[in-house]
Amino acid sequence: MRMERLADRVILVWGFKRALLAVLAGAFAVLALPPIGFFAAMFLSFTLLVWLIDGAAASPEASVLGRLWPSFAIGWLFGFGYFVAGLWWLGHALMIDSEEFAWALPLAIFGLPAVLSIYYGLAAAVARIFWSDGLGRIAALAASFGLFEWLRSVTFTGFPWNAVGYGIMPMPLMMQSAHVVGTTGVTALAVFVFAAPALLGTRQGATAGVGLAALLFAAHVGYGGYVLYLAPEAPTLPQEKRPVIRLVQPMIDQAAKLDSNADRSAIFEMHLKLSAEAPLDGGKKPDIIVWPETSIPFILTDNQDALTRIADTLADNQILIAGAVRAEEMGPGNPVRYYNSIYAFDGRGQIVAASDKVHLVPFGEYVPFENILDDFGIRNIVEMPGGFSAAATRHLLELPTGLKLYPLVCYEIIFADEMTGDIADAGAILNITNDAWFGNTPGPYQHFQQARVRAVETGLPLIRDANNGISAIVNARGQIVAGLALNERGFIDATLEGFGSASGNLFSQQAYFWLTETLLILIASISRFGFIFKPN
Repeated sequence: MRMERLADRVILVWGFKRALLAVLAGAFAVLALPPIGFFAAMFLSFTLLVWLIDGAAASPEASVLGRLWPSFAIGWLFGFGYFVAGLWWLGHALMIDSEEFAWALPLAIFGLPAVLSIYYGLAAAVARIFWSDGLGRIAALAASFGLFEWLRSVTFTGFPWNAVGYGIMPMPLMMQSAHVVGTTGVTALAVFVFAAPALLGTRQGATAGVGLAALLFAAHVGYGGYVLYLAPEAPTLPQEKRPVIRLVQPMIDQAAKLDSNADRSAIFEMHLKLSAEAPLDGGKKPDIIVWPETSIPFILTDNQDALTRIADTLADNQILIAGAVRAEEMGPGNPVRYYNSIYAFDGRGQIVAASDKVHLVPFGEYVPFENILDDFGIRNIVEMPGGFSAAATRHLLELPTGLKLYPLVCYEIIFADEMTGDIADAGAILNITNDAWFGNTPGPYQHFQQARVRAVETGLPLIRDANNGISAIVNARGQIVAGLALNERGFIDATLEGFGSASGNLFSQQAYFWLTETLLILIASISRFGFIFKPN
């Protein structure tokens, strides 16, 4: 009875209180995300969302769009609370150069969330088309959120950061389902589970809905337990063939990296010093040393001595992987093109492999419609003439040892749909990043969680190196083998014990996602138009 009274109060709330409750419900859901990871918060948030949509009534004389508008508004307000609370830290990047970009702070903190919230508004509006009194409305909301979270990942260059599914994957035990249905599939099913308690407040389809949600949650956790504790171990390489990886985390202040007057040689030497240190446990020297994104603080073609210093630091059989800006001359009269790149160097300082970033950050590495927006003073956060250029395709970084790495720079790793192409031939994922832009905020923790889920999805171990953290070796089940905490300067050596395989798995995840969507829509349609699910 208490749940029914609470549901009635939420359904009937109106005006400013209704709008505020929707915003607070969305903001509360962020507690499920890193660094807190309190996944139960989303049970309350999505229960409230269902009841608010229940009460989103329109005038009977309204047009079709007019009838959907109240639900869109509730979904938008819910999303606004969710994205402001979950992405406020983006403003920290603008304060690195506050004199230049402080004016854009409201756009980062409120403008971007306002745009992203449109997806949640549309999800609520589309769900309303299939809305019914019972279980079907939960299925409709889950299917709609799954669809629009997928669209958020692919439209307008995509930005799937903090998809709802991450809220039910705070630890490896609860990440393994992503290997089967992908993050988009987990998102759709998670919304169904999180929203199911709403049925207890309206008593329509409560037994079937809550029972199915409990079964899905038990399967989610149970499958994770099976994979982590009962499933056969993946084949590993012989001990003598397992490479030792050193992750170098220099923790260079971002303001210093941008300062044209900074001592770039000192920054470079710090990386070299950490690379040359003896192993802490007196063990084997690292076979591969990894530096973070843009760790080489100058254009290599302008500083040939850097290659000599790298050769002096490395042993003959060692390999250095480092992030750097690559300049490409386009001929007389043409501007130089710059790429955010990854280089691999051998012990003689020779470049033996390279890869360029494919998916650039809008307004960070390039400005869309630059010719127009430049007149309004809108420029890249990263100061580079003409911005960065994107590589046409992504290819494996193949090391002389035979190890093939799938290279991802910075936020490229949040795009599950981009784990394609020759990733089937990769032995591990390589992700280098510079999260110092975001300081000691939730941003680096959220970024790291999404990287771990990519390892689970692909079935590949992850080598992740960040300027200020979080750097780690993660196995194919999302478990941290070794790592360095946020804002910890130093290095860590760890053995890459085995390689996975992404062959065929990513296609099946897409198939299972669309199958999940189809089943949810079918349940919603039968409930809405077939009157199958009757009150208890």
